[in-house]
Amino acid sequence: MARSFKVASYNIHKGVGTDRKRDPARILRVLQEVDADIVCLQEADLRFGTRASVLPHFLIEGHTDYVPVPLDVQHDSMGWHGNAILAKRHVNIVGHDIIHIPCLEPRGVVTARLEVAGAQVSVFGMHLDLSGLWRVRQARAIAALADVARGQGPTVLMGDLNEWRANSGCFREFGKHFTVLDPGPSFPGRRPLGRLDRIMHCGGLVANGCGVHRSALATTASDHLPVWAEFGVG
Repeated sequence: MARSFKVASYNIHKGVGTDRKRDPARILRVLQEVDADIVCLQEADLRFGTRASVLPHFLIEGHTDYVPVPLDVQHDSMGWHGNAILAKRHVNIVGHDIIHIPCLEPRGVVTARLEVAGAQVSVFGMHLDLSGLWRVRQARAIAALADVARGQGPTVLMGDLNEWRANSGCFREFGKHFTVLDPGPSFPGRRPLGRLDRIMHCGGLVANGCGVHRSALATTASDHLPVWAEFGVG
């Protein structure tokens, strides 16, 4: 059995690309290019109305090897405040939950316990606030909960942190407990400058590599590029 696995984080901008067209199938094709075992999505649900999933379940089931982690929050939504987790079919979903965090605007965190590469890994997916003050508060709360989770096994956190500063703000809070990877600039998609999308991990995992997925399709599909990391299980 492989003792390594790949994760990715992707803000899909509600399926609207840089060409201003909403194309869920295009997002799924980008995910196939990345080919991660576990994916955390941001802006995965529509903002208004029933907050329906941007990615219809029949498209996910019929065109990918992914299964949405069932959060059991809203009937038509795939996520919680737009955050969702997808796992390849060979990944066993052991448990899942949603987390309320301090917020100025609607924000939340999704988490799952997933069996992959012979280990049970805790995964936290998030999209933090635009306000620096609230980002720090959110990071502090999430890091404390994730620190408890890592006592039970390997832990990975990922998402759109909305943090432009390199070594301060929410990075300082997460860095007290976890290694913060820097895959590279991922926003905006066509000419990326901001390192907003990040992946973090505990000491029970070894990062074998990380990066930004750049392709002709990815630069059009969303205003963010996906970021990825490969981990070995110690």
